[in-house]
Amino acid sequence: MVFQDEASLSNTATVSYSWAEKGKQPRINQKQRKRERKTLFGCIEPETGIVITDKADKGNTASFFSFLLLVVKKYHDRKVVMVLDNVPYHHAKRLKPVLERYKHRIELAYLPPYSPDLNPIERVWWYMRKKITHNRYVQNLQDRINNFDTFMNDFRVENEIGKALAKLIVNI
Repeated sequence: MVFQDEASLSNTATVSYSWAEKGKQPRINQKQRKRERKTLFGCIEPETGIVITDKADKGNTASFFSFLLLVVKKYHDRKVVMVLDNVPYHHAKRLKPVLERYKHRIELAYLPPYSPDLNPIERVWWYMRKKITHNRYVQNLQDRINNFDTFMNDFRVENEIGKALAKLIVNI
């Protein structure tokens, strides 16, 4: 069982709380520029802590389909149950024939509406934003993507507490 969700990366910093000297407003020095972004697709297997991610120019049926195929390939001969939210393209009619064809390899299960707290991949996105986007300036989107790639290469859900929390969410 894997839990899937999307996030986005942009060339602008996300503003978050921070410590500052009393009476001084913290600043993120950032040039005004056109906002660029990439959509991130990701899923986590709570039992093992394995995270699979991919990037796309935008979140839509085609990019979600590509991510589904990536997950199916990663799990070789095992059937995958993917738990996800209710973004409209997760229910697209164009996906139905593909899901029928691969029903022995992948099954989609939907979370209740507006329940991100039930999705463990949200914790990965939260931690990623804390480490690479909150209050952090980059020259361009490619720098942010490089930071994300480095973050994911180093990211591990190795501690037992992290795995136990992910399993707890699954068992609720």
